Amino acid sequence: MDANTLRALQSPFKDRYRVEPEAAVVTLTAEGELGEGVSCSVETGRALVEAGLHPATGGDGLAACSGDMLLQALAACAGVTLRAVSTSLGITVHRGTVHVDGDLDFRGTLGVDKEAPVGFTDIRLRFDLETDADEEQLATLQRLTERYCVVYQTLLHTPPIDVSTATAPGS
Repeated sequence: MDANTLRALQSPFKDRYRVEPEAAVVTLTAEGELGEGVSCSVETGRALVEAGLHPATGGDGLAACSGDMLLQALAACAGVTLRAVSTSLGITVHRGTVHVDGDLDFRGTLGVDKEAPVGFTDIRLRFDLETDADEEQLATLQRLTERYCVVYQTLLHTPPIDVSTATAPGS
């Protein structure tokens, strides 16, 4: 896809959202179904993924770890965003990889140490690109990728999360 094709594709959406800002607000939904043992199956839209315990918490490694899935979501979103930004700016990226690493201290999630954090303490996002872009173009590409990557921005500026529990009749 080139910049003109991308602009033509996105132009009607941008025009509409300028006139009808409320039309730009979309609720995305994810749903999981509790499975056997300690697992939860999540529909990704393309496949059913069974998530379970990480091997560092007693899992057998056969089920996906939700922490890995979070990092994978960041890698996917950052990669798509980088491609969209590079296309829009006319920066040729021949190929590249997106690397995301995150540090967890499982003492927190296992309740071994109440002082240990639950969740990632550090996340590193790195792009290895094959491109003819100069340093200034690369800096712009990274800055705009950070600016427009939904998952990156969500992790950076954590929104409030409303948690509730409901029970089914007869349970």
